[in-house]
Amino acid sequence: MASPNLSEVVTTTLRHRSKKLKDNMSKNIALLMRLQEKDNIQPVSGGRDIVEELDYAENSTFMYYDGDEQLNVGTSDVITAAHFDWKQAAVAVRINGKELAMNNGPEQVIDLLEARIKNAERTMLNNLASGCYSDGTGSSSKQIGGLQLLVSDAGTGTVGNINSSTYSFWQNAIYDFSAQGVAASAATIQDAMNSLYLNLCRNRDHPDLIVADNTYFGYYWKSLQAIQRITDSKIASAGFRSLKFMDSDVVFDGGFQGTAPSAHMYFLNSSFLKFRPHSQRNMVPLNPDRFATNQDALVKLIGWMGNMTISNRALNGVIVA
Repeated sequence: MASPNLSEVVTTTLRHRSKKLKDNMSKNIALLMRLQEKDNIQPVSGGRDIVEELDYAENSTFMYYDGDEQLNVGTSDVITAAHFDWKQAAVAVRINGKELAMNNGPEQVIDLLEARIKNAERTMLNNLASGCYSDGTGSSSKQIGGLQLLVSDAGTGTVGNINSSTYSFWQNAIYDFSAQGVAASAATIQDAMNSLYLNLCRNRDHPDLIVADNTYFGYYWKSLQAIQRITDSKIASAGFRSLKFMDSDVVFDGGFQGTAPSAHMYFLNSSFLKFRPHSQRNMVPLNPDRFATNQDALVKLIGWMGNMTISNRALNGVIVA
């Protein structure tokens, strides 16, 4: 049986690195980085599910009146709520007695643990990053409900237990190149972006983040190259990570093994998007320790629980082909 003292080494090492793991989530995923800047990575302490209150209609009692005309003081139903299910994820760090003996001494043990924890961190980050763009059906619907659910290609669907076919206020905007009879290219991308952007503006509300895969980011990038000499070198010249469209940052969450879905460009009002981890299960080592009953081994789990949520689909949209 593995030494119980090893558990303390593993747990201490994991807890020391757990803050770094959470920080890497926001720094290495463009969408989460913007949500972090907006304070929209908001932990939840518990509950049966994750609730987002929705201000979905104007107060119907508003009226102009004259003199002693009777006023409308009736009830106006303007608030509802979307309910998002908890999703869970875990990755295991394992060490056995033989490995412990071969890596004798605290430094050797830590080196071995560090290597395995780093691998576990990369695994957790990669899979949660993929989940941020998913439709929530992966792993038998146990995956996070990401942008392909919250800002869907069809604009419809049931999100947060609200059926948008029944409640049209809960549909997101779309620009479909195929429906417009236009081929997606560097010559047509800006017209598509103009159209969708205008449909998503409401008073001071407008998209502040545009996330694209390599293809659509490349089209937009190429469409700017003729005027690149007069743009801000920090945001629109070759080799930099983001461009600008109106007041919105345009970033690509692609590259090698990128997670953004192919041929998609999301126009996001990040004020209405949230990443909601559980406050006690936000990439932390889970207790109790798992000692194998018939093996000389110890397994420690890094756990996460939460989901992505949205509180206004109508002010978010997507360009698809």
